[in-house]
Amino acid sequence: MRLQKYLASCGVASRRNAEKLIADGRVSVDGETVTEMGVQVEDGQLVCVDGKQVTPETEKHYIMYHKPAGEVTTVSDPEGRDTVLDRFKDYPVRLYPVGRLDYDSEGLLLLTNDGDLTERMLHPSMEVEKVYLARVSNQVTPEEARRLELGVLVDGRKTSRAKVKILSVQPLFTDMLVTIHEGRNRQVRKMVEQIGHQVVMLRRIRFGPLKLGELPRGMWRPLTDDELLALRKL
Repeated sequence: MRLQKYLASCGVASRRNAEKLIADGRVSVDGETVTEMGVQVEDGQLVCVDGKQVTPETEKHYIMYHKPAGEVTTVSDPEGRDTVLDRFKDYPVRLYPVGRLDYDSEGLLLLTNDGDLTERMLHPSMEVEKVYLARVSNQVTPEEARRLELGVLVDGRKTSRAKVKILSVQPLFTDMLVTIHEGRNRQVRKMVEQIGHQVVMLRRIRFGPLKLGELPRGMWRPLTDDELLALRKL
């Protein structure tokens, strides 16, 4: 088995992130640091990440978490801020977030030790939809919403087509649903800035077939059998 796939089967990271771990020199096989891709791992070999042995996890875990604002979606934070994984320190296996929600955003976050699923959910070719409830400053016009749907320049590159549904227009803010399938950094916020508004609140309410529903902020639950089946059909 290739080393990056082996790491994914250990629940360390998705294959793509496992490749970064390898390139950064954080992975060793039988005591030798590996920095090249494509290395094969056989049964009985000692594989370590940051000096700690990792082994494949036979039981996969899938958690839906309602991330509150004020947590970063990383394993650790150099600024010492709370991370989503702080909530799962006592969980029986290591979990890793599938994708990210920025510090100021809240909503549905999937955590798992299934690296293959993580890879499928995040790969651009899968175009897995993410739906956000956004409260936006001032009154968004239908013309501005259409601009978002057609794509706007974010960090010098045009965004892919999106879906925008205006739910409510008030004197000081607009509530709308924004559906995207890309995963750029702070993408919805930057898109909204391009039409002259600011995101006041951002909550992810759907990720692929998974829906946040009534899960309270800061709480988590295992995925249901039906949700797992829907994910495996991706």
